[in-house]
Amino acid sequence: MSEENDGAEALVLGTPDTAGLALDPAMEEARNDPGLREDESAGALTKASWRLLPLIGVGYGIAYMDRANIGYAALQMSADLNFSATVYGLGGGLFFLSYALLEVPSNLMLVRFGARRWIARIMITWGVLAVGMMFVKTPMQFYVMRFLLGAAEAGFFPGVMFYLTHWFPAYERGRAVSRFYVALPLSMVLMGVISGALLNLQGMLGLAGWQWLFAVEGMPAVLLGIAIFFLLPNGPADAAWLTEVERNWIKDRLAGDATLTGASTDHGVLRTLFDPRVLLLGICNVCILGTTYALTLSAPTLLRDVTGLDATRVGFLIAAVAVFGAIAMIFAGWYSDRRRERYLHLVIYLLLQAAAFVAMSLSVMPAVFVAAYAVVMAAMMAIQAVFFLIPGDILRGKSAAAGLAAVGSMGMIGAFLGPWFWGIARDYTGSYRAGLLSLFIPILFAAVIMVVLRRQAHNARPVDVPADPAQKAAASV
Repeated sequence: MSEENDGAEALVLGTPDTAGLALDPAMEEARNDPGLREDESAGALTKASWRLLPLIGVGYGIAYMDRANIGYAALQMSADLNFSATVYGLGGGLFFLSYALLEVPSNLMLVRFGARRWIARIMITWGVLAVGMMFVKTPMQFYVMRFLLGAAEAGFFPGVMFYLTHWFPAYERGRAVSRFYVALPLSMVLMGVISGALLNLQGMLGLAGWQWLFAVEGMPAVLLGIAIFFLLPNGPADAAWLTEVERNWIKDRLAGDATLTGASTDHGVLRTLFDPRVLLLGICNVCILGTTYALTLSAPTLLRDVTGLDATRVGFLIAAVAVFGAIAMIFAGWYSDRRRERYLHLVIYLLLQAAAFVAMSLSVMPAVFVAAYAVVMAAMMAIQAVFFLIPGDILRGKSAAAGLAAVGSMGMIGAFLGPWFWGIARDYTGSYRAGLLSLFIPILFAAVIMVVLRRQAHNARPVDVPADPAQKAAASV
C-alpha cells in the first residue's frame, strides 16, 4: 500500500494508526495471550493502579488547586489590595516562569534522589508557600510569593509522568495517565464547591475570605507530602506489594517499549533538549498552556461578569463544567490507548477548542457563553490526557525525564505569558472579549504542529510494524 493511502486510512479514528503508537505482535501478545502472562499483567498493573494512581492523583489535584486558586481569591483580593488586572495577570503568570526555569533541573534531581524523596520534598515546600500566600499585602510580595511557589512546585508534573513510564507499558499508559490526571478536573470541582464557602468566612478571626482560602487549600500539600515520603516506592523493584514474578513482568514489558513504539535510545540530556521533536512539542505546549491558564485563572471573574452570579454560584457552575471535563479526560485516555493513536486525537480536540473560543468571544447570550466554556474545558481536559503521552512514547531513560521536563518548561513559558497578556488586554480594552477571540490562534497553530509530528512519527515507524491493512485489522481484533 502507498504511504499516501496508509496515511489517509489513519485519518479515520476508528482505524488504529501506528504513527501514534506503533503496533507489534509482541504488544498484542502481552495484552491478549491467555494463561500466566495475562495473570501476571493483570496482577501487576492492577496493583500499581490502585497503590500509585490515587496517591499521586490527589497530589496533583492539590497542586492544581494551589496554583489556580488565585482565580477565586481575585473575587475579593483584587479589591482588598487594589490590584489591577495587569498586576494580577503578571503575578499569576510568574508562577509558571520560575516553574519553567527549574523544571528540567528538578526532573534530573528526581532521577538522582528517587521519586519518593523528591516528590515529597516538592509537595511539602509548595504547601508551606501556598499557605504563606495569605500574608501578601503588596504587588511585589504577590510577585515574589507566586515566583517562589512555582519554583517549589517545579518538576512535580513531569516527574510524575516520568515516574509512570517506569510502571506502565506504552499500551496501558494512556489509561493510567488519564486516571491520575483526572485529579485536575476533580480538583476544579472541589475548588468550585468549597472556594465560595471559604470566601464567605470574611472577617472570621480577623482574616479576609481570600486569606482563609489560601490557608485551608495549602495545608493538605504538606500533609500529603509527608504521606508520600512513607508510601511511594521509587520503582517496581522497591514495591513490597509486588511479587517477584510481577516485578519481572513489568521489567520485561518496559524493556520492549522502545521497539514497540519506535522510541529513541537514551542519548543524553543536552541532545534531548535540542531534539526537533522535543522542540516542536514544547512550542505546541506553549500554545496549549498559554491559552489554558489565560482562561482558567480568570474564569471565576469572567463567568461572574457574564452571568451575574455571585461567587458561590459561580463556583458551583465551574464545578459542574469540571465534571464534564473529567468525563472527557477519561474517555480521551481510554480511546487513545484503544486506537493506539495520539496525534490525530489531539488535532480534533484542538480544533474543537478553537471553535469554542470563537463562540465565547462572539456570544451575547450568557447561556451560549457558558455552553461554549463547557466545550472549551472538555476539549482542554481531553488534550491534557493525551498530549504528555507522546514524549514517553518517543524517548527513553534519562532522555525521557529531560524531554518531558523540557516540553513542560516551554509550556510554562506560555502559561506565564498568557495570563499576563490577558490582564493587559483587560485593562486596555475594558473587556475580556478581545483576549478570548485571540486564543483560537495559538490553538490552531498547535493543531498544525500535531499534524507535522504525526507525519514524522509515521515516517519513523519501525520496519517490523505491520503496514498491510489485513495485518492491521487482525492485530486490532
